[in-house]
Amino acid sequence: MNGQHGFTLIELMVVLVIVGIASAAISLNIRPDPAKPLRSDAERLAQLLELAQSEAQAEGQALHWQSDGEGYRFVRADGQVVQDGPLRPRRWQAEGIKVQTEPKGAIWLEGEWVSEPLRLRLRSGPAMVQVSRSAAGRVRVSQP
Repeated sequence: MNGQHGFTLIELMVVLVIVGIASAAISLNIRPDPAKPLRSDAERLAQLLELAQSEAQAEGQALHWQSDGEGYRFVRADGQVVQDGPLRPRRWQAEGIKVQTEPKGAIWLEGEWVSEPLRLRLRSGPAMVQVSRSAAGRVRVSQP
């Protein structure tokens, strides 16, 4: 009786081929998420809208949120853009963002504790994310 135990060269090669095929299949199925920058923009915007609402309540001065294809900014009631701190102007991370607001028109963050609900739909290519604020000021991000 032979005292050597182990795998043959053929068995090792078969296992290596199976592992290679499995790892190639996994790597081909892993694609970057094209909506990730859009969701990141929406999450950051939700936090900044809550902060701006709190600041408007604390100071008793309304803030206006403005956006375009490049980014967004917060503007004081006297027309001055907030230039520093967390409410400074920001650029979108996602490319070609289009913003749709409900209700239509300007978005004002008032000093009131109860305000009109609002909904922002952010679209970048086929991806869409919704940022909504309840009447109580709670802001959340969701997929429409």
